[in-house]
Amino acid sequence: MKNKVLKIVTSILALSLLVGCGGNKTSNNNDNIATLESNSKDEKVLVYGSSDYTSINPALFEHGEINSLLFNGLTGRDKDNNIVPALAESWEYDDESLTYTFKLRDDVKWHDGEQFTADDVKFTYETINNPDVGSEIATNYEDIEKMEIVNDYEIKITLKDHNIAILDYFTVGIIPKHLLEGKDIITADFNISPIGTGPYKLSEWDEGQSITLLKNEDYFKNTPKIDKIIFKIVDDSKAKVMQLKSGELNLAQVTPKDIDIFKNNSDFVVNIMKTADYRGILYNFNSEFFSKHRDLPNILSYGIDRQAIVDSILLGYGKVAYSPLQAGEYVNEDIEKFEYSPAKAKELLEESGWKLGDDGIYEKDGAKLSFELVCGEGDQVRVDMANFCAQQLKEIGADVKVAIKAKVDWANQDAYLIGWGSPFDPDDHTYKVFSTNGGANYSSYSNSKIDDILTKARQTDVFDERVKYYKDFQEEMTRDMPYTFLAYIDAIYIATPNLKGITTDTVLGHHGVGIFWNVEEWDLE
Repeated sequence: MKNKVLKIVTSILALSLLVGCGGNKTSNNNDNIATLESNSKDEKVLVYGSSDYTSINPALFEHGEINSLLFNGLTGRDKDNNIVPALAESWEYDDESLTYTFKLRDDVKWHDGEQFTADDVKFTYETINNPDVGSEIATNYEDIEKMEIVNDYEIKITLKDHNIAILDYFTVGIIPKHLLEGKDIITADFNISPIGTGPYKLSEWDEGQSITLLKNEDYFKNTPKIDKIIFKIVDDSKAKVMQLKSGELNLAQVTPKDIDIFKNNSDFVVNIMKTADYRGILYNFNSEFFSKHRDLPNILSYGIDRQAIVDSILLGYGKVAYSPLQAGEYVNEDIEKFEYSPAKAKELLEESGWKLGDDGIYEKDGAKLSFELVCGEGDQVRVDMANFCAQQLKEIGADVKVAIKAKVDWANQDAYLIGWGSPFDPDDHTYKVFSTNGGANYSSYSNSKIDDILTKARQTDVFDERVKYYKDFQEEMTRDMPYTFLAYIDAIYIATPNLKGITTDTVLGHHGVGIFWNVEEWDLE
């Protein structure tokens, strides 16, 4: 697990250096990529307030709202997050041989004009599953046994065992074999000059400033109505507010504290969207402190008033979290929810051998109950949550120091204000996050019972059986907590009133990702 994480972090650093050495701007100048006159009065340009990117490659990195604009998967999702055809126009599954047969579209071209074929599909999944690549989504595809190309537009994918979630994971963007075969995909120029099949194509990347996309006139679905989308890099939440007010942005996600600025203002539309996006304290069981005190996550979970977080930090735009599966039908509402009880937290600490020191901090075996809680830069909501948690844990005798850092050292930090969430199959963001060898298990959490339950849950297609397994998973987790779950967060998107097409009832994922699912249907009127 540790090696995978280090490889991913190393790849990000390498790509950052690659961009820096190549200058501040990169462009796609392929003859097949159309350009638009920037001063055309008829041109429709959407400017979106985005976080920064160092790399764009769906085979390497899970996160990235921009992926859905540049790439397509074999499958896609509709507004209700149901699986629908995309690059695959249809598929069949043979239960006996565990084989999916995909019929592919024959009218899809890469942004450089080359034809999309089954070779690209096989190459993508082989790349993800290559251990030397260290893809953070590899555990989603570990059940692929073999792939057989029948012809250019038909491919058979055979699994090692049943995996009901695999169709959901086939939504990952397919990457082009003809551009990446034989290359070191971690440092390839492709990652800063991506070529996909999606509704938009990269025009220019001004490092740290903006990423400009032009509509794909040859898109196999509908040609997009908006000519150009600019991902303007605005990492600071206050800066997003200022640029929305000044008219520099058409669309951006803001914090709950900023919503009153835009309410009852005819110059803006406030879109409050439900998400599966939760926040929690990740405890690193690889660290010296939490490897010694494995029972603390359960105890400390009683020491935080999560309803107060929802009320005072989210201003009601969210709900208390007690499970990673609250956003769907697999939630177990009967599990221990660790309701706020400072008295119980102190009682459990003392039962575990901790003694209150003269300074108000508990001690055990000569060590204080003291650790660092890390937040990434640029997310004020997480910083506010971390400071709130630190203050409350101090009241029960824990010394928690909040640290805001630009880079995350997963292997060596004590704790992190984490965010996860998937509105899709319940296997997503459970198996890879909480199984021992999961590709996104950044806490080094290991529980053999949970490993067994989550494996069985992905292998059955009987709904009632899956419900039972996931309820068992949540029950077992309360006995051995990996996180202190805090809150689910509504995504608040502010838009100009001329932007049409956003489906406000679509449940979004981690970071509020998913709003662009139907971007080719959006319009600026």
